[in-house]
Amino acid sequence: MDRAPHEHRTAAPGERAGAPEGTGHPDRAGHAPPAGHTAPGPAGWAPAARATLHCLTGCAVGEILGMVIGTALNWHNVPTMVLAIVLAFVFGYALTVRGVLAAGVGFRVALRVALAADTLSIAVMELIDNGVIALWPSAMDAQLSDALFWGVLAASLVLAFVVTTPVNKWMIGRGKGHAVVHRYHH
Repeated sequence: MDRAPHEHRTAAPGERAGAPEGTGHPDRAGHAPPAGHTAPGPAGWAPAARATLHCLTGCAVGEILGMVIGTALNWHNVPTMVLAIVLAFVFGYALTVRGVLAAGVGFRVALRVALAADTLSIAVMELIDNGVIALWPSAMDAQLSDALFWGVLAASLVLAFVVTTPVNKWMIGRGKGHAVVHRYHH
């Protein structure tokens, strides 16, 4: 029996509906994704920049708060950086969790989505951001009242954005990263 490529048939006894005989897996070839969703493919720079800016917002809040707290308490460099990194991840994930919770899913699902969407992006940002601060001469010794403190922090965040945007573009193009979050935004 000849069938058109998109014609559907009734499953044979013992066969799953939509699965070619003997495979047990649905044949997805030629089928478009559900309405409102796009299949992974080349991602544009605009969605990548928006995803990076979203991530950078949470990271910057945590990073700045950690640096300010550690510097104000006269902590040594390592504990200050550790606090800044931990807070960057906490605030980065929190922004995503908040947005996904608004879609009506439970906290555990929202947290899993945030972890899947943001971990690589935040890690790259933190590596670049803290690397710049650690390597910039005298930056680790700057105080809150020093222009150097704020200037290096701003420069490190800008560079983190520039480096992380292509990472997010690559991830979104593969249906990962912030592409996961967009499934919950309708």
